[in-house]
Amino acid sequence: MRLTRLFAPEHGLWGAAQDHAPIAGARDPVTGLAVASLYGTRREPTPAMLAGLDALVVDLQDVGSRYYTFVWTTALAMRACAQAGVEVIVLDRPNPLGGAVVEGNMPDPAFASFVGLYPLPARHGLTIGEAARWVALAHGVRPRLTVVPMDGWRRRMLWEDTGVPWVAPSPNMPTPDTARVYPGGCLLEGTNLSEGRGTTRPFEWVGAPYLDAHAYADALDEQRLPGVRFRPARFTPTFHKWAGRLCGGVQIHVTDRARFKPFLTGLAIVAAARRLAPRRFAWRRPPYEFERHKLPIDILLGTDRIRRALQRGRPLRDIERQWRRDLVSWRRRRVPALLYR
Repeated sequence: MRLTRLFAPEHGLWGAAQDHAPIAGARDPVTGLAVASLYGTRREPTPAMLAGLDALVVDLQDVGSRYYTFVWTTALAMRACAQAGVEVIVLDRPNPLGGAVVEGNMPDPAFASFVGLYPLPARHGLTIGEAARWVALAHGVRPRLTVVPMDGWRRRMLWEDTGVPWVAPSPNMPTPDTARVYPGGCLLEGTNLSEGRGTTRPFEWVGAPYLDAHAYADALDEQRLPGVRFRPARFTPTFHKWAGRLCGGVQIHVTDRARFKPFLTGLAIVAAARRLAPRRFAWRRPPYEFERHKLPIDILLGTDRIRRALQRGRPLRDIERQWRRDLVSWRRRRVPALLYR
């Protein structure tokens, strides 16, 4: 097989571009090949881009969360390749969060976006190869698909169990710890809370100038969320939200990886900030990830029901109960796509 063309998803070919930065076409310094962007006004290959190709090879490290766009870039590429008669070959990679535990609501298709083209739980428990198979089997996106499986991976493995060095797939995903909190931490992108971008601990440090760090940590610890504690923290982002401003907030410390519920924790972080600073907390306004009308928090959640429940002050445990039955159904429906035990 001869490499003739390169395509870049969000964050670029080398994972260097920041979030939401359009990926401009460039030339790869290693191969000398032109790089076609799949993140920006165009998010899938055009027929001209695919002309003359026998196969498109997907070699991406996903992080196991619905909002991370690599799965959706793969899905759109599969659709384009199906129409063009080009084979898709996915080189599978571990899900850093493992494949046994799933968490979060099943999105409403009416809220589909580039952070959730098809309904997946926030922590979906699929590898990128299994996600490609699921898109093909459940949603009829059927190019000639080959998934090259991993050797030795098991569903209960977290990243630390693989023995494989972590290579950051994007600037704000520097460690497996980041991936672990991301299914909840990414929800902060739908608010005016800093999710720690512009610091050395993205998605682990969260806060805003209008919050008192100690009161925030106390409010969160009082929730007795499983597998996590909150330490008062103060930080000054160098860019992104609240750049150059001292933020009061917390550092998220995962104390038990097996019990930790990142999605529930993210909702708790949002709910506590709203309760402590009702006049200063705000939902982020569109546009966000190419959606210009719906609220960012709603497309991240895949529904407006959870936001409305938070605004009414409904207990988190009541909100969590709403998606438990959906997760039972999801576990059953994903079985045909699974490659590993």
